[in-house]
Amino acid sequence: MKISITVTLKKDVLDPQGNTIKKALENMNFKNINDIRQGKYFEIDIDEKNEKKAREKAEEMCKKLLANLVIEDYKIIGQQ
Repeated sequence: MKISITVTLKKDVLDPQGNTIKKALENMNFKNINDIRQGKYFEIDIDEKNEKKAREKAEEMCKKLLANLVIEDYKIIGQQ
């Protein structure tokens, strides 16, 4: 089973890279951007048929390594 995980900074955390990207896009004449938040994306192929167990493993991966829970949030999306 494939699992997709998106990790982003929490809304209260300053995102200097997102601000830099926003400014660069504005300089390229994309003027209607309100905000950009950058993050990380993971695609993990887990040898697990049970979606609940696959999600539990992905949750554990996020908590132990993939996300810094002090400043980041994560979202897990299961795929077949």
